[in-house]
Amino acid sequence: MAGVITASEPSWIAPFTGLSPRQFGRLVRALRHEGADPVRKGRPWALPLEDRVLLVAAYWRTNLTLRQLAPLFGVSKSAADRVVDHIGPLLALAPRKRFRKDAVLIVDGTLVPTRDHAVAERSKNYRYSTNHQVVIDADTRLVVAVGRPVTGNRNDCKAWGLSGAEAAVGKTRVIGDGGYRGTGVLVPHRRERGQDELPDWKHRHNADFRRVRARVEHVFARMKAWKILRDCRLKGDGVHFAMLGIARLHNLVLAG
Repeated sequence: MAGVITASEPSWIAPFTGLSPRQFGRLVRALRHEGADPVRKGRPWALPLEDRVLLVAAYWRTNLTLRQLAPLFGVSKSAADRVVDHIGPLLALAPRKRFRKDAVLIVDGTLVPTRDHAVAERSKNYRYSTNHQVVIDADTRLVVAVGRPVTGNRNDCKAWGLSGAEAAVGKTRVIGDGGYRGTGVLVPHRRERGQDELPDWKHRHNADFRRVRARVEHVFARMKAWKILRDCRLKGDGVHFAMLGIARLHNLVLAG
């Protein structure tokens, strides 16, 4: 069965990955170096590594069912399922281990509607969701860490520690919104008890703070262009690996 979509045709790469053919080639070479395509016994993969990576990216980008997507790559639904299970975790972003001394990070949580109710709970959007803590570098807007998903009914204050995102950044300076009050994250000024109005300098500081913190919202907007983050059908760790993989692709686009 011949497929319609293939990485050998460069025009298919950008729509499904957001990467240029050159960036996509670098990604595939990095995956090979990381051991994503070992010589193994038994039945070989029906698709080369390039097409398997493109299939996973297309699945995340379009959120088509595998029954719909598999014929476009010329494979069966079960083969496409195995590709997603194998390649998805290999595309995951590795958290940064070291930061500059003067680095400033921004954290915020985003909700991903998730159909697997074993890992999700009803959240403020009234849907079963998972809460993902995402940390970016304030200067480069690159994602540096993504915490493990917690149930969507957990607020950011709790999710920050439970997800492992707090441990991932260590003692690096982190800023966030008012939901992180009391966690050690730098948050905007608030009126104290009995205080009618903030001083002007605090208003100005909060305005600057909002402009900087908005960068993480811009990152979420770009990541949510991947439709699987609007309605994830993956089970178990699938939603976590999808978030990590999309973060890695986002970083590759920004890095150029």
